[in-house]
Amino acid sequence: MRHVQVVDDLGFKVELESPPGRIVSLVPSWTETLFALGLGERVVGATKFCVAPAERVESLRKVGGTKNPDLRTIAALAPDLIIANAEENRREDVERMRTQRFPVLVTYPRTVPAAVESLLKIGRLAGCEAEADAMAREITRTVSEVEADVGVWAKLRLRAFCPIWKKPWMAFNADTYAHDVLRMMGFNNVYAAAGERYPATTLDEAIELRPDVVLLPDEPYEFSDKDVDELRTVLPPGLARRVLTVSGRDLHWYGVHMVSGLKSLAQRLARVRAAVL
Repeated sequence: MRHVQVVDDLGFKVELESPPGRIVSLVPSWTETLFALGLGERVVGATKFCVAPAERVESLRKVGGTKNPDLRTIAALAPDLIIANAEENRREDVERMRTQRFPVLVTYPRTVPAAVESLLKIGRLAGCEAEADAMAREITRTVSEVEADVGVWAKLRLRAFCPIWKKPWMAFNADTYAHDVLRMMGFNNVYAAAGERYPATTLDEAIELRPDVVLLPDEPYEFSDKDVDELRTVLPPGLARRVLTVSGRDLHWYGVHMVSGLKSLAQRLARVRAAVL
């Protein structure tokens, strides 16, 4: 027997008497990470938004969405561990699963280092600490490379408006993972000081905050080139030339995606910076 106890990101104790043989993941980025850690055979259920690795998740039992999971289906899968996220999943669903005696690990990283810590907790609970440690080191190396490449530009931060939704427009403040990713890459989030973590706003309010660039991620709202074209007709001339789409996964996803995603986003934003400065 291998008794393990981990305190999750909300302060709840999660205890397992042995490594979990049946895992349900309610977080797309952690689903991808579980497979990368070699735990794919143990993943028995995931949400309909868990799309990576595509060739492996297709055959998984789907348990609904992140905000409306099918709790009966989850219970029928008899998981030894459920992995959730405080932002993507509802507290009432997590509490209901806990009352059914299912161990639930809730992650809630709001910085890049915190995402690495969440990964290590998953590795400890799942009995793959060595693999999680190796992945954490790879992510840390990636972060160091990105910061080294940004270098002096970190002192000449461009101001970025990065909405995550439209109708109404919504952004994110400094208490979010996406904010920390942009900060690491040398950008100032113009909504950093907002009182709410995901403030609703308007284009006029965003323009008043004097952004140098507008970044449109393709998730959670699927901004596209059509949105870029629309914005270019209503933004001030200088700003209208600095609107571009970026990968929402690169900006929002934790775990294994951070290795390739942070590099890819850094390269895209470096080209933006070079064009503006």
